[in-house]
Amino acid sequence: MSNWWRDAVVYQVYVRSFADGDGDGVGDLAGIRDRLPHLVSLGVDAVWLTPFYPSPMADGGYDVADYCDVDPTFGSLADFDALVSRAHELGLRVLVDVVPNHTSDQHPWFAEALAAAPGDPARDRYLFRDGRGERGELPPNDWESIFGGPAWTRLPDGQWYLHLFDPAQPDLNWRNPAVRADFRKVLGFWLDRGVDGFRIDVAHGMIKHPDLPDTGLDEQISLLGRGELPYFDQDEVHEIYRDWRQLLDSYRGERIGVAEAWASTSERLARYVRPDELHQAFNFALLEASWSAAEFREVVAESLATTAAVGATTTWVLGNHDVQRPVTRYGGGELGTRRARAAALLSFALPGSVYVYQGEELGLPEVLDLPAEARQDPIWKRSGGTDPGRDGCRVPMPWSGDRPPFGFSTGESWLPVPAEWATSTVAEQERGAGSVLRTYREALALRRADPALGDGELEWIGAPEDVLVFRRGSDFVCATNFGTADVALDLPGHLLCRSDAVTSWDGVLPGATTVWLGRINQESS
Repeated sequence: MSNWWRDAVVYQVYVRSFADGDGDGVGDLAGIRDRLPHLVSLGVDAVWLTPFYPSPMADGGYDVADYCDVDPTFGSLADFDALVSRAHELGLRVLVDVVPNHTSDQHPWFAEALAAAPGDPARDRYLFRDGRGERGELPPNDWESIFGGPAWTRLPDGQWYLHLFDPAQPDLNWRNPAVRADFRKVLGFWLDRGVDGFRIDVAHGMIKHPDLPDTGLDEQISLLGRGELPYFDQDEVHEIYRDWRQLLDSYRGERIGVAEAWASTSERLARYVRPDELHQAFNFALLEASWSAAEFREVVAESLATTAAVGATTTWVLGNHDVQRPVTRYGGGELGTRRARAAALLSFALPGSVYVYQGEELGLPEVLDLPAEARQDPIWKRSGGTDPGRDGCRVPMPWSGDRPPFGFSTGESWLPVPAEWATSTVAEQERGAGSVLRTYREALALRRADPALGDGELEWIGAPEDVLVFRRGSDFVCATNFGTADVALDLPGHLLCRSDAVTSWDGVLPGATTVWLGRINQESS
């Protein structure tokens, strides 16, 4: 057994925005297949695909109308099979999103539920309830949707249904045995087609508190998204993952499950990766950490300790399709770019697995000035335009050329690509010495080649304030300066890689820079 996931580098593809193979302006499976060599040259081990299933696209495909097919926008099952086959030929594993917390309101299960009368077994697949008030005119409780507004919608027959996201995404009732049985079939369908695992959307939310209690909390929207409300992260959810683990283990080739789970403590998050449950759970603590040496160290130390307690490794995540891109989150401009490069190099040196969101290897910033008419995120729509939503991190990848959409498509892209990205394309960065792309490739090649990196132990080394230094193995050291001033460090050894692309090491670490050093206990030859 290789336990490949314990130190894998996984690349997240947002399918709509990675590469368009048919010129309609929307990314698709054929486009991804053609661009797989980019991932090989980058040095990743696996690719994770966001949903590509038939969907009305009320939430970018996370509203699934059929779990066992491909939306025509993205291609066909034959295109999917060709993508998996090509990825495996190139040595890449393929993970796909599964969305078990909710379906689309266009799913046949929900259509059957709507056609049924209150109390009919068809409605028990979802969470239908009578309302409160004299005539049932009030929602069953005070829960709010993550996307804003109430989490309940009333039907003409008077009952209400729960949707923790958009009204077009009704929540399933995972206490119903039929729901569990059907999803086991869904997982088997894709495992039989050769997928290497699943990223499980809203893994912490599938089981709700049986009493559906009020919260009375003003901040419940933010807490709901983090899984910190008392009715989320229910103990019963682990029954589901024990069952899924048995299914995954019944297939050859080490198939895995990865939880998108939020929990109130790192100890509760670690429960998702106990030996008989899932293989990984996204660790969002590093993503949420402010740019601070003390905070990064606290997050790393606590994350490693809690996952080690259950025999698992942690994952390191700096960005994804739901959050602001690191360059912008860390301050934007040149400063944000330097910090994002430093954070990436630091995360690559940590024990465990790393997830890279498409475009991070190009140092892409968040697109903040998308025109209102182009935005499609339901958060933007449900907030009345007060919350920009997540479209800014979903702008299509720039590949080549000097004008938008920079090789992403031969047509007009579904979100506009900024003209200033002409200097950030893959082709341009391949030519430029010291580019973000070249730094990523160099670091990931070193990570793969050095047995001290990936899975294993970490030893902290004393360092000045604003600086983090740790050792991996006997002679590899990673040092990161979170401050703005240069810091002199007594760290002998030869330079392996540095985030600012300078090619020498003189013992001085500039602000917002990470360096990797080898043979730290010996003089370089």
